[in-house]
Order: sequence, then structure tokens, then C-alpha cells
Amino acid sequence: MESVSPALQRYGDEVLENQLWQRPDLSPRERSIVTLAALIARNQTVEMPYYINRALDSEVTPAEVSEIITHLAFYTGWPSAMSAVEAAKPVFAARDIGTEALPSAQPELLPIDEEFESARRTRIETTHGTTGQGVQRFTTDVLFTELWLRPDLPPRDRSLITVSALVASGLTGQITSHLNTAMDKGLTQIQADEVLTQLAFYSGWPYVFTAMPIFKQVFEARSR
Repeated sequence: MESVSPALQRYGDEVLENQLWQRPDLSPRERSIVTLAALIARNQTVEMPYYINRALDSEVTPAEVSEIITHLAFYTGWPSAMSAVEAAKPVFAARDIGTEALPSAQPELLPIDEEFESARRTRIETTHGTTGQGVQRFTTDVLFTELWLRPDLPPRDRSLITVSALVASGLTGQITSHLNTAMDKGLTQIQADEVLTQLAFYSGWPYVFTAMPIFKQVFEARSR
């Protein structure tokens, strides 16, 4: 790095490592999850092996890395997930992580929250009517009655990576819903605020400033 940008090297050492990653309001595990979500969402594969290794060293399990990639296939697109698979393969191989450490393709799912699912369907039908019938069907049959119920990634963390990917992609339209869900599942306002700080470095200041008003609205609405 010094041969191209000594200043970038200095900021990496002094700001990212000695300041950002040492802040107490997110654990190293949570920072790793947020960072991986941003890298996958933006299809930034050069740094991905380093941060997958870092995540594994920070108590993110191989099963959780696998599930993060699977989950984000639906929220950032299949090609981004396939790029992440290619980045993860040599890391898993170097660590002798075999398929026995990875989630089942068809595990026993977590119990469904019928009240939440009913409210979600009603909201989607009210908002979109008969538009996008195929999308609505897959949203119900795959996303919310299967993907979100896979047990190898805690529900709070699924919401955390979804929010992180939305911010990193600049896709603000669904942040309110997913941020509320994350906070309903245990993400605190202090932690959510710190997610923005982490993402400022890994997706860029403009993306975070675009998302900040939405976070502010959610925080204010929940404090009433």
C-alpha cells in the first residue's frame, strides 16, 4: 500500500485499526458481520478474504459466514453472492473447513411468527396490490417462510446484515422496515448508530449520510 498511497496506509493503521475497530459499541464479531455485508453488497472481492479471515478470528463461525453469503444472495443479488463464494473458498481450504462445518441445505427451520408474517403479507398486498405477483410469491414462499428461518444465523444478525447491505448499496427504501425489525430483535439504538460509523469507512461517507435521516426517523419514532 505504501508504494501507491502512504497516506492510505497511515489512515488504515491509525484510524481503521487503532480507532474504528477498537470502539466499544460493537463487538469485533459484529463489526466483522457488518463489514462482510458491505463488501458482499458492493461486490468488493479484493479485501474479502482478509475480512473473512478476520471474521473467523472474531468468533464468526464458518456456518455463519456461509449463511451470510446465502442470505445476501437474496438481498444483493446472486452474482454478488457467487463472488463471495469464490473469495471464501481459499480461506475455508486454508483453514481445513469442510462441509461438515457448514449449514445443511435443508435444516429444521425456526418456528414462524404467524402474527408478523400475516402483518407483512397484508402490508405488501396493500402497498403493491397485484403488481409483481412472482416477486410476492417468492417473498412469501422462500424469503420469509424459509430463508429468514434458517437456524445457523441468529435472527438479529440476519437483520443486521440486511440493514448493512441496504446502507452499503444506497437502497434506502427498505431500511425503515429492516432497521425496526433488527431493533425489535435486540439491536440497540447505540449499536445501530455505530453500524453507521463502521459503514462510513466500508461503503463511503455519502452512502451513510444518505441513510442517516432514515435512522434518525426510526430512532425518534421508537422513542415516542
